[in-house]
Amino acid sequence: MPKGKRRKLKKAWGLLWRMWLTFALVLLVFRFAPLPTTAFMLQSPYPVKQAWISIDTLPPHIPLAVVASEDQRFPIHFGIDVLEIRNAIIDYGDGEGLRGASTITQQTAKNLFLWPSRSFLRKGLEAGLAVVLEMVWGKKRILEVYLNVAEFGQGMYGVEAASQHYFGRSASTLSATQATRLAIMLPSPRTRTPNRLTPYLRERTEWVEQQMQQLGYDYLKTIID
Repeated sequence: MPKGKRRKLKKAWGLLWRMWLTFALVLLVFRFAPLPTTAFMLQSPYPVKQAWISIDTLPPHIPLAVVASEDQRFPIHFGIDVLEIRNAIIDYGDGEGLRGASTITQQTAKNLFLWPSRSFLRKGLEAGLAVVLEMVWGKKRILEVYLNVAEFGQGMYGVEAASQHYFGRSASTLSATQATRLAIMLPSPRTRTPNRLTPYLRERTEWVEQQMQQLGYDYLKTIID
């Protein structure tokens, strides 16, 4: 191999190694420390409002409402829900619209490191990052970060900022009904509000409440405790 080509490969490998080392250090630091911002916040077209709150100070119905709405198999998958992906493909083959089938872990990875527009490249990176987050952070930390960085309105990130904005109180004092109304915003947070529910959103709220009852309020106990 020519020296010039060998030198370029060595330089590229050195750059790649440094990038992975930096990424690993970032993950280790934010395994414990609150995140000051995310890729989605930096790309937000709206002024950003966000306040960090520990998952230990939240009532259990808040994380349960989000899991019931977004990713009911969160406690048992490894970052990617193969069963849900298979079901989404089957539904698509039956003529239904193609749904994302993203887990809470994947959504956390996307919010932290990637960009909003969909592509196969982004989905591939999202899946790989999700597996890494599961290994490095674990379920409780992933859920805590998601609750603090998910968008709940135009520029409104995290349950604490959303709770203060919509209900005038800390998330630590939210009722189960209020928690459910926040959870149903997550698929389309910029076009929904928990204080003005359409007939569809009322049905969705009732469905999430039913799912919470079926899962049981101890469903996430082994993760959070």
